[in-house]
Amino acid sequence: MRIGTAEPNSTFLTQGQALARVLERQGVKGPFEVLVSPAASIDNANRLDRGEIDLGFMAANWIGRAKRGEKPFTHPIDLRLVAPMNLGPLFFIARADSGIATFDDLKGKRVSVGPLGSGMTQHAHTMLGAMGHTIDWIKPAFLSFADGAKALAAGEIDAQLQCPIPNQVMTALDADVPLRILRYSDAQLADMLAKVSFYRRAVMRKGALRALGEDAPQPGVLNVLVCHARAERDLLAQVALAIAKGAKELGQENALFDGLDDLMQPYRQGAAPAQIDGVPLHDGAHQGYVAAS
Repeated sequence: MRIGTAEPNSTFLTQGQALARVLERQGVKGPFEVLVSPAASIDNANRLDRGEIDLGFMAANWIGRAKRGEKPFTHPIDLRLVAPMNLGPLFFIARADSGIATFDDLKGKRVSVGPLGSGMTQHAHTMLGAMGHTIDWIKPAFLSFADGAKALAAGEIDAQLQCPIPNQVMTALDADVPLRILRYSDAQLADMLAKVSFYRRAVMRKGALRALGEDAPQPGVLNVLVCHARAERDLLAQVALAIAKGAKELGQENALFDGLDDLMQPYRQGAAPAQIDGVPLHDGAHQGYVAAS
C-alpha cells in the first residue's frame, strides 16, 4: 500500500510513517511504502488520480478544489475521504527581539510563506485575504520551511509562516533562537474562522515550545487522509477500522495524532457529517467506521 505524504522532514511524512506502522500492527495487509511528495497535497491528489498511490495526505483546503478541477488542478479528481489525520495550527513566528508580536505587526515586513505555488503559500493568501489584505500587504519570501528558518535566524527575514508542530525545523529553530508566536485578537480569529470553512480553532499549548509562554489560539487546518473513488471497498473498510481502533496508538507513535479520536466523531456518525467541501466519505471507509462503533 503506497501512502503519499510531503517533503522530507515534513509533518505529513512523519505521520505517514507512523500510520504505516499502526496499520501493519492492526492487521491491514501490506507491505507499506511511504512516499515523499514535494508538493504535498497537490502531488497526492494528482498521484491518486494516476493510480501511483493508494492513500494520500491532504490539507482540507485542497480537496474540494481537486474534486472540482480548480487551479492548480487541470481537471476534476474524484477524491474520497478516508480519515481525519490532525488539526494543524498555522502560525506566524518572529524573533522575540523583533518587536513583532501580533498579526497586525506583519504589515510591510519580510515574511517567509513557503515555496511559490505550495500549500503554505496558498494558506498565506487565504489568511491574509480573510483579514482584508492581499499578499502585497507583506513582503513575501517564497522559502521552504528549512530555508525560511535559516533566514529568520540570520535576520534576513522578519517572520515566517510555520506548519503544525511538532516538526523538526520548528523544534530546532525554537531551541536555537528566542522566538515569539504572533497573536490575533479574539475578533480577528473569530472573523477568519467564519470566513474560511476549512479552518478550525486550534490552541497551541503553553510549554509545547520555548516560544509558547502561554496558550495561543490560532487558525488550524484540518488535514485528512484521502483516496480515489475507485479504491477497493473492502480494503478501505480495513484501513478505516484500523485507524478507528488504533487512534490512541497513533497518538503514542506521533504527537501530531493527539486529538484524533475527537476529530473522528463525524466519521462515526455517518457519511453526511464527514463530508468536507463537497468531498464525501468513501463507502468502504464508512463501512469500517460502522464496524468500529
